[in-house]
Amino acid sequence: MDLWVVRDDGERWSGTVFTLDEVHRIMDRQRQAGDPEGDYWWCWDGLIVRDPGVASMAAVIDGLVASGEYMTVLRHVGPEDDI
Repeated sequence: MDLWVVRDDGERWSGTVFTLDEVHRIMDRQRQAGDPEGDYWWCWDGLIVRDPGVASMAAVIDGLVASGEYMTVLRHVGPEDDI
């Protein structure tokens, strides 16, 4: 699931949320296709959460925003008017 955190000042942060099961499925598919990525997986602005579902993912993001950790975990993409 792709997400945006947009602050009141227009600063934007993006990320993609995956569950552990989804990462495992991606790696299995890549391995079956003979891709070297079947032995590892990475994503620049990826966040892996334990539990599936929008509500649990939103709870994780809310916690990251409340603690300020979203600035480390997510990718800064600039002010909203930079589109």
